[in-house]
Parts: sequence; structure tokens; C-alpha cells
Amino acid sequence: MNLDRFDRHLLNLVQEDASQTAEQLAAAVPLSVSAIQRRLKRLRETGIIQRDIAVVDPKQVGRPTFFIVALDVERERPELLAQLRRWLANEPMIQQAFYITGGSDFVLIVTAPDVDAYDALMSRLIAENANIRRFTTNVALGVIKRGLVIPVSLDDD
Repeated sequence: MNLDRFDRHLLNLVQEDASQTAEQLAAAVPLSVSAIQRRLKRLRETGIIQRDIAVVDPKQVGRPTFFIVALDVERERPELLAQLRRWLANEPMIQQAFYITGGSDFVLIVTAPDVDAYDALMSRLIAENANIRRFTTNVALGVIKRGLVIPVSLDDD
């Protein structure tokens, strides 16, 4: 789908605050309220906007600890990788999972209430996925930036 300058501007605005009304967005993007609504509907229907979410403070909901996990698999057979991907995608404590190049096969961002909960998660991961060779864990000592905003250029480049 071709995105024009208005679409790109809307994408930047709703990534920062998806709760803005069409009226508020129309004040920032020189289009009518109905044009804003039609464009947002099209962006959602085409899958460019995948979800509207709320960003929650992890400390206030009992998830203050973040773990960055490098995961290595034994064999990269497609059916084994598919099983692992499904497991990772369905686990609520895993916020993000990336299949990567380099020394490891996957990098996970995990949020947990404490080390015991993290340890239980990793024990289940190993028990339910025999193809895991090893994993290494880094504990985040502080969060400098956390987000999912994808910068969208307003230019046609």
C-alpha cells in the first residue's frame, strides 16, 4: 500500500497516543474528521496498524524485573523452530522474541515479578522444548527507553 504524507503523519501521531480522537488528529493533520476516520480504518484493515495498546508501568502491576535472554537451539529444523516460535509467542511473560543472526538463535525480552518466577518460566521452556541447547540471561538494572514506536518518515523516500 502506498502511504502519502497524511498517512505517515497519522501513523506517527497514533503511535505516540492511540487514544486521540479523530477531531484531535484532524487538528494536527490538515484533513477533515471523516477523512481521518477513513484513513485510520484503511490503515487498520491493511494491517499497517496492527493493534492499539495501552503502555502499562511494569512496577505498578508487579512486573518490575526485565530479563534479556539469548537462546540457542540444538537443531534448526523447520518443525522444531515452528514449535518453539509458537511456544514463545503464546507465553505472556515473554514480551518480545527475535529470531536473530550471530552467536545465538533467539533474543527474548522477559518481564517477571521476580527471579523465582523467571526461573520457573525458563524451567518450563527447557522441559517443553527439548531442542533448546542453552540460554544466557542478562538482568536489566534499569530501563532507559522502552517502546515500540517505528519512526515513519513524512517524506516520500
